[in-house]
Amino acid sequence: MEEIYERCCGLDVHRDTIVACIMIGNGASKRKQIRTFSTYTEDLVVLRDWLKEQSIRQVAMESTGIYWTPIFDLLEHDFDLWLVNARHVKNVPGRKTDVKDSEWLCRLLKSGLLSKSFVPPKEFRRLRKLIRYRQSLQQDLVRVKNRVIKILEASNIKLSRVFSDVFGLTSWTIIKKLVAGISDLEQLTSFIDRRCRASKEEIQKALRGTLDEHDRIMLRLMIQQVNALNLLTEEAEEQIKRNMAPFEEQASLLETIPGISSISAASIIAEIGIDMEQFKSAGHLTAWAGICPGNNTSGGKTLSTRIRKGNSHLKVVLVQAGWAASKTKKSFLGAKYRSLALRKSKKKAVVAIGRKLLVITYHMLKDKRTYHELGADFLDSLEPERKAKYHEKRLEELGYYVTAVKRIA
Repeated sequence: MEEIYERCCGLDVHRDTIVACIMIGNGASKRKQIRTFSTYTEDLVVLRDWLKEQSIRQVAMESTGIYWTPIFDLLEHDFDLWLVNARHVKNVPGRKTDVKDSEWLCRLLKSGLLSKSFVPPKEFRRLRKLIRYRQSLQQDLVRVKNRVIKILEASNIKLSRVFSDVFGLTSWTIIKKLVAGISDLEQLTSFIDRRCRASKEEIQKALRGTLDEHDRIMLRLMIQQVNALNLLTEEAEEQIKRNMAPFEEQASLLETIPGISSISAASIIAEIGIDMEQFKSAGHLTAWAGICPGNNTSGGKTLSTRIRKGNSHLKVVLVQAGWAASKTKKSFLGAKYRSLALRKSKKKAVVAIGRKLLVITYHMLKDKRTYHELGADFLDSLEPERKAKYHEKRLEELGYYVTAVKRIA
């Protein structure tokens, strides 16, 4: 194999140890050294100093769980680090040892056969941690709320039948009264607003259940957990806001896109950064995110068009924003969703809208320009004759005779 880099290092990273293989020189004059280090910080410093002594410039390691993170943080300022996907660098079966893995990584790096994973600068990695922590709090909150509903249903308290949101102000107040031991239906419903979907009598009927003391204890504990999670979420959002201050301009740009909220904008910036030069094109970014169709053909046949694997956190944000954009009435994205949903499933359509949102984000951040709304009528203006023929055909399929006459403007 042709060798591109003269001085390289491959690191096989584990929880307790790191095996480092360095290769210096090319061809017959090439020499190799292998050393094993502990993952304690003082040993990582020894590793860094050793690599500096050997004048190593390029260092490759696999993205092994979270074990690569402290090593990357310590070495990123002194070396050209290559974080690579472990699936892309598998050695020949039967030759799996830590030493051989580090040597294999070093050989691939030296020959230029590795593909570097995108790792954003440290300020974005910190923002990522905060936003992903907030997401985990939201997931915990959903789980606790589901447990509350489960206890109510098991006690035949049918709040989910008479309230559209069991955790809305009115319903949540009723739950707290139940936990406090109030069982009188008049007291439980004395504050009901007339604007409630169900009548007072229906709500009282839904409250005739079998809630016992044990259930009240469980509900009280869960209410405390919900309150604690809400407080933690508020604190996390405050920290996110502080960390987003340097990127306020970029976030404001993204928030002009239909479907993108302030937290969605922060999540996107945390995952992809603001320097779009890291990605060759918008297509390259969507492929990295895993929100474009996979390329899986054999024998001239397409075997699958499932979206490829990518950044799962970014995918979730884009799909959520896609659902929000799909509900807008007078926007291009809303019209595009409705057009796609006629031909594909709603889920496929919303993934396509999520991809469009990422493409729009790429160009806005790269060119530093605001979002230009095309409007819901833009699609109809592209190919009016084709659209007219489509609707004529649909009417004929429904049993109508159609004669289309173009209106003179």
